[in-house]
Amino acid sequence: MIQIAMTVEQFLEQRPEMPEGGQWAELISGTPVFLEPPDVDHGTVVLNLSKALASYFQSQPSGYAAFDLGLHLAAQPDTVLFPSVCLFLTGPRFSETDHEVTASVPEVIFDILSTPDRRLMASDRVWKFLAHGARSVWSIDSKTRSVKRESPTTERTREVQEYPAGSIIELPECPGFRMGVDDLFVVPEWSR
Repeated sequence: MIQIAMTVEQFLEQRPEMPEGGQWAELISGTPVFLEPPDVDHGTVVLNLSKALASYFQSQPSGYAAFDLGLHLAAQPDTVLFPSVCLFLTGPRFSETDHEVTASVPEVIFDILSTPDRRLMASDRVWKFLAHGARSVWSIDSKTRSVKRESPTTERTREVQEYPAGSIIELPECPGFRMGVDDLFVVPEWSR
């Protein structure tokens, strides 16, 4: 039996009927792929990162973060990946936040590696994001409690910077933004 590649439109239409309401589904070369539901640390990282980014962007004239936004990385067959956080540093504020999927290119992408399948796919995902035009991809590993920043040097190579526990991350694309790696994993007082 010949399987026909799913388009991004078909994927979005069928996503609510997929396991877990399609929350952890992505489309890779026209085929839906189902990721494991993330662990609790995933939500903690998103919460802490979103608070730090909100504080930073309140003091800036432009830029914003979009969460769980699908990036349409390739067409015919379609590929749509959902990184945890995308930073858009130019253009109208919040213009992408109401979209499920966009072809726009975020300058910075944060991908949280909170499950074994996300760790296995991490390198391939980084290459796809950088090929799409992202200036840097930050992989946050909840198991090792470390962060890795990757940025393109050429079409086939990338620069890698590693930030172990205890380090401070600074975003070159966001002058003045600083956050401790350990601060990404702090469990909020209200949830203890």
